[in-house]
Amino acid sequence: MSKKDLNIVLLQSDIFWEDVAKNLAHFSSFVDDIREPVDLVVLPEMFSTGFTINTRKCAEPMDGLSMHFLRETAGKLNCMVIGSLLIGEETVFYNRLVCMFPDGTFQTYNKRHLFRLSEEYKVMRAGDKKIIVQKSDWHFLPLVCFDLRFPVWSKNTYRNGKHEYDFLVYPSNWPQSRSNVWRSLLIARAMENQAYVIGVNRIGIDGYGIQYAGNSMVVDPKGIIIAEAGDKEEILQATLSMEGLNLYRESTKFGLDWDRFIIET
Repeated sequence: MSKKDLNIVLLQSDIFWEDVAKNLAHFSSFVDDIREPVDLVVLPEMFSTGFTINTRKCAEPMDGLSMHFLRETAGKLNCMVIGSLLIGEETVFYNRLVCMFPDGTFQTYNKRHLFRLSEEYKVMRAGDKKIIVQKSDWHFLPLVCFDLRFPVWSKNTYRNGKHEYDFLVYPSNWPQSRSNVWRSLLIARAMENQAYVIGVNRIGIDGYGIQYAGNSMVVDPKGIIIAEAGDKEEILQATLSMEGLNLYRESTKFGLDWDRFIIET
């Protein structure tokens, strides 16, 4: 394996409804089962509560228990850890993705597209900025769940001979009833952006009675699924190849023909 390759782990799990303490203990047991060196660990959307709009009960501050868990896990595994959680800042609430580095520093992204089939868009504030995160030789774009449906927001760019990012990450709570959409869009985002795509979903039934089927997966730039979980709890491992990515990009050069555009937020 090349030293530029990236070892990733996806933690597909059931989530205890609106119970931060139980969820952190549960994911800690997953972490204890990771035996091999890893560069990146990805948890589902709102991993500590499930996808809830109960801001009064579930919102945490940026120095809350879930942030401490992310910091402790990243340090313990000496890797980056990603997940989203419900954050409250005074009277404003966010579905906030956190990229935690091993040294305890972090970058954040607030979910842009808030889900209109729930009341997420009524009780939380949408983000208006994307971030590009660097991990070793890799650059990636972290987004959240419903963002997957919006190709313009996810779009890669190619300027001065360089792609803006090498992979996309989508921590999610994606319902079983739309599993075909989940699979189709993850594959599409990989092919159209010439990038790896990582989608991490939960399983089980949430407090609203919505069922989740898992099917977390990693898709390569050609649209080929290289790792996929079933509908049970699972630690899914995969390796992203920088050499393979570069060879494919060089052999096709689709980025030269991508349209340029401006996103209004």
